[in-house]
Amino acid sequence: MTWETIYNYFGAKEFIYFISSSDIQDELFLVKIVFIFFTVLLLFAVLYFYSNSSYIQYQFLQDVEEFFAWQPYGTREINKIWNKIIKKTESGSEHEYKLAVMQADEFLFRTLEERGYQGETFDKIIQNAGKKTISNLSDILVAHKIRDSIVFDNDYSLDSELAKKILSDYEKAIKDASVS
Repeated sequence: MTWETIYNYFGAKEFIYFISSSDIQDELFLVKIVFIFFTVLLLFAVLYFYSNSSYIQYQFLQDVEEFFAWQPYGTREINKIWNKIIKKTESGSEHEYKLAVMQADEFLFRTLEERGYQGETFDKIIQNAGKKTISNLSDILVAHKIRDSIVFDNDYSLDSELAKKILSDYEKAIKDASVS
């Protein structure tokens, strides 16, 4: 049994000749145009919705960014903001250290809010985050009390060593919160 006998048995040869005849092709031309139009329209619709949704970002772009950056997704922005805070301490003035501590406290608060932790005050949001999220929770609570002293007491004196320790505590807490 050959292929030609199989084609003849099923009538495939006649069907192929019939479909490829110029008479049928002329009659199907309008149908082809309509199908091509809808294909292009639906292709553009798919591309439009892909580009306007976050699906591609979550399924593909995050992995690519993590691969090339060699760090978890989103830490690049966190590092950029953190470096701006640390840059304030380069002058070595007490005023800049105080400002850096206040900004670090606010940055931790915003980071926890973005991660979905809720609370009206810093203390409540930090307690909701808990020890699982922030490994140095007690250090952060002490740092926040010092931050409150800086804000409410104009005569509060902050030495550089304490400020550096507080900033390193905030940095660890921010990185813990951003990875969790």
